[in-house]
Amino acid sequence: MNAPFRIKKTLNNNAVVATDASSMELILIGKGIGFGKVKGDIIKGDVIDKLYILTSEKEQEQYVSLVRSLDESFIELLNDVITHIEKRMQTTLNEHIHVALTDHMAFAVKRLEQGMDIRNPFLLETQTLYPKEFTVAEEVIEEINQVLGIHLPDGEIGFVALHIHSAVTNRSLSDINQHSRLINRLAELIEESLEIKLDRKSINYLRLVRHLRHTIERVEAGEKVDKQEKLAKVLKEEYPLCYNLAWKLIKVMQNTLNKPIPEAESVYLTMHLQRLT
Repeated sequence: MNAPFRIKKTLNNNAVVATDASSMELILIGKGIGFGKVKGDIIKGDVIDKLYILTSEKEQEQYVSLVRSLDESFIELLNDVITHIEKRMQTTLNEHIHVALTDHMAFAVKRLEQGMDIRNPFLLETQTLYPKEFTVAEEVIEEINQVLGIHLPDGEIGFVALHIHSAVTNRSLSDINQHSRLINRLAELIEESLEIKLDRKSINYLRLVRHLRHTIERVEAGEKVDKQEKLAKVLKEEYPLCYNLAWKLIKVMQNTLNKPIPEAESVYLTMHLQRLT
């Protein structure tokens, strides 16, 4: 990315599409960067606050469309928010977050203005699964609330946390949401089978959810787990209800993920289930 940059399209007073010396197309953000500028004008690096490559043509089109349809101050706020996320997470984010989070927050603010409140059924699970992302999401929602003088519902913290996790791990939101739904389904199955009501804020529940998350990640990554035949035999005899339920949960995971689950997982799951009872 070599300065100076040549303007290809002015989006608003603070955003332009430009090309660098190697003809790479970029989106440049800066106060007044597009004011009075036309196609072909040169921009030097010292007036640029932020620079986005957005290598996907589709994403660049989506971002251009968003910038043109939303208030400049809102775009500026979301750019500051994304910079804050990157600093707090101490990693480079997938650039898709510029499109995905900006679009999501614009829609969230619009819903609030219209008196609509979309519940987030996975809020506690999200906080348990992704604690750092959740903490940063709390900061993001607080900043947006303060700047815009609004009060977004707490459920939005969970949605933003998932966007952050998606941008950090380069995983799609649909995959992440599938895992959240799976864990929620397993929790409901545990309650039904053991005839208990899980305390979703208890340490044992948090441990179970984290274990399920790591199990799913291991399965997705194809990691092997050492067999625990002796321990499995003891647990099967001592805690037959929990042991059988563990296998029931494993079958649900296998069917959902469409991948085999190592037998040893039944041992660890049984111990977590026993703690819950």
